[in-house]
Amino acid sequence: MGTKIRWGILSTGRIAHEFAEDLRITPGAELVAVGSRTKESADAFAREFAIPHSHASYGALADDGDVDVVYVATPHPMHKDNTLLCLNAGKAVLCEKPFTINAAEAREIVQVARAKKLFCMEAMWMRFLPSMVRVRKLIADDAIGHVRMLTAAIGFRAHWRPDERILNPALGGGALLDVGVYAISLAGMLMGRPTGAVGLAHIGETGVDEQAGMVLSYETGRLAVIATGVRTHSLHEAAILGEEGKIILHAPWWHSEKLTVMRRRHRMPPMTPGQPKPPKPVQPYAPPEPPEDIDCPKGGNGFHHEASEVMRCMNAGLLESPIIPLDESISIMETMDALRAQWGLKYPME
Repeated sequence: MGTKIRWGILSTGRIAHEFAEDLRITPGAELVAVGSRTKESADAFAREFAIPHSHASYGALADDGDVDVVYVATPHPMHKDNTLLCLNAGKAVLCEKPFTINAAEAREIVQVARAKKLFCMEAMWMRFLPSMVRVRKLIADDAIGHVRMLTAAIGFRAHWRPDERILNPALGGGALLDVGVYAISLAGMLMGRPTGAVGLAHIGETGVDEQAGMVLSYETGRLAVIATGVRTHSLHEAAILGEEGKIILHAPWWHSEKLTVMRRRHRMPPMTPGQPKPPKPVQPYAPPEPPEDIDCPKGGNGFHHEASEVMRCMNAGLLESPIIPLDESISIMETMDALRAQWGLKYPME
């Protein structure tokens, strides 16, 4: 790691606590400031993590000259304003997922970050975990051939608390933005920008999507089949299906610590239109090779991996991470906008 990077944390909620805990085990990271809407909350957080600067407003944190980068950990609808506050104060930003409420907000952030030449990244922590690093390496090494399909389920049953974030449309509640974004981001990591998106959702009595089934299409006929929910428990497993095998991300797949790779025993010839048939067709149902289990411990809460990427980029003079560039964060928001339009789901702040 190069130069030490000084961090500020904006907000003092649960995710901010987990991130602060992981900064303690992140080489080169120094947590120097925290900002909250109240002095009491900021001071308590600062005492817990031995943070030298405690600010009773987000603006004071953004203006702190000892801070290099701010982690924005507020609820979804505040992401745009909080991120712009920090960017306009000259700070790099790591903004919690989903990047914003919609694509228009995401484009506004990206425009400012690029104009000011400041590092900015969506905190899609999943992409930086050892399991996802290994998945990208397996696919790059052609372990399962050309990826054709992804299946992913991510759903849980929330308590019936209509005023809290999960079920409250005023806080960007619902399954899509809270957990569905993980599956859409995984699909993007594997297959790029989708060419189409269709889905059905149940809109509950509070006005948010309580559960949904979605299919995203990609070039060459590839598909991502996604189930998500906040009132429904799911299997929490994902399968990456290639022409020559598959990778199982075991539960909970978005921070899985174990993969299973299953390869075909004999590779099939390519299915290219116009090519002559091979003289001896390969048996498509031949038993696969023995499955290979791969352990991928994440360590800590798992957030130190994304923090390390932020610092690597900043020390290298990069303004975006190649692992989740800003244009891809915009694409993810565009996909979710398209799905919500089909469901007639619009948030009060839009």
